[in-house]
Amino acid sequence: MSTDTAYVTKSRKGALEVIEFYHPQSNSLPRTLLTQLAAAITTAGEDPAVKLILLRSAGEKVFCAGASFDELASIKTAAEGLRFFSGFADVINAIRTCPLLVIGRIQGKCIGGGVGLAAAVDYALATDSAQVKLSELAVGIGPFVVGPAVERKIGLSAFSQLAIDATGWRSAEWAHQRGLFAELFEDSAGLDEGINRLVTQLLQSSPTALKEIKKICWEGTDHWTQLLQHRASISGRLVLSEESKNAIERFTKK
Repeated sequence: MSTDTAYVTKSRKGALEVIEFYHPQSNSLPRTLLTQLAAAITTAGEDPAVKLILLRSAGEKVFCAGASFDELASIKTAAEGLRFFSGFADVINAIRTCPLLVIGRIQGKCIGGGVGLAAAVDYALATDSAQVKLSELAVGIGPFVVGPAVERKIGLSAFSQLAIDATGWRSAEWAHQRGLFAELFEDSAGLDEGINRLVTQLLQSSPTALKEIKKICWEGTDHWTQLLQHRASISGRLVLSEESKNAIERFTKK
């Protein structure tokens, strides 16, 4: 489904819950969509009929462009900034605390918070066109909220490269070599074949074993609820700076 209206949808295929999001501005994420995403993931994790979650976005060229620039431009207070950036924290924490494995379908570019989503899922499959960029520093803030998820997946060195070179794209192969993407495919057709293979395999596996694997994969992150809220407050404060406001204005006029 692809329209001019942003959405988060859920659909069930047997024991697989498919959660899809869309926004007409390159799948960017305003606070409302972030809230819906977090709720959809949490609800799926609580449903005894669900064994596995697939997170995907609509369209072909961009998986997720990160924060909504229109909403960033509208932030007037630190409290508003905290509330907005807490949306990304809520989605990452929803994936982290969900007892089910979350598989990511990464069909296109990941920017800013989109890299955070790709890093937060438990297993990401991507196409060769899924370039990545952490663009936050270019708009006067930084990848503070998504940073723990990205660093956990690819390591401090690779994360710092993305965070510091905020205008440079890294290829899907770069991301694959560093562990952000578990598998790469030439196109969306191959990507979907790979996802179907993995999903079929996992749905035939022991639900209890899958849940234990999930716990092990996220060991040592119990403090993230507080950590990501703190990081959101940093971004919420910095987005009010003159440098950030000017940079966001330039981006919204492009």
